[in-house]
Amino acid sequence: MKLVLQSKNIEITDAIRDYVNQKIEKAVSHFENITTGIDINLSVAKNPRIAAAQVAEVTIYANGAVIRAEEASEHLYASIDLVADKISRKLRKYKERNFTKKERTDAGKDLSEDLDLALLDYNLTDNRSATLPAEVVRTKYFAMAALTIEEAVAQLQLVDHDFYMYRSAETGEVNVVYRRNHGGFGVIQPRPGGNEKNGSHSDRKVTAAT
Repeated sequence: MKLVLQSKNIEITDAIRDYVNQKIEKAVSHFENITTGIDINLSVAKNPRIAAAQVAEVTIYANGAVIRAEEASEHLYASIDLVADKISRKLRKYKERNFTKKERTDAGKDLSEDLDLALLDYNLTDNRSATLPAEVVRTKYFAMAALTIEEAVAQLQLVDHDFYMYRSAETGEVNVVYRRNHGGFGVIQPRPGGNEKNGSHSDRKVTAAT
């Protein structure tokens, strides 16, 4: 199992490295058969107004899935403890979700009731104004697996983000699933044809295939 430790604004001492290895290896000890790699990032915020400035982030690659957890506190060792516990819980949930095909279908029926499907031009901000950076400051590349909506929502919950981009198993197109401000999830899809009037959108209820 490959473990990569990186840092920002902090020197990784032997004591810190040993503590990280001990805590993270213990957290994933029951899941080594599905874990292929672990990335750990430790950082300290330079802003003195941020009390919980010591941040520990763990990303685990497990059978093609990405499982991520992040915790922050006033002490680095406490952040490591918290993130180790959190990633262990997420791994347990991920393993429990590896049901049979029939069980996944049944679970998808229940989950799909909470999904609202939106099109590409749907207003995600719900009338909030977003502030964008003046320039692109980071670029990420990742393999985009073909997933059902239900599988994409499960992956979103594993990575601790507000949205997750994936390739639709049904259409092969790039979709985005996101957390709605008022609860539940939404999915953004390209509009068929792509030449409709800007600003229009339509919603439909997601139903699981039987």
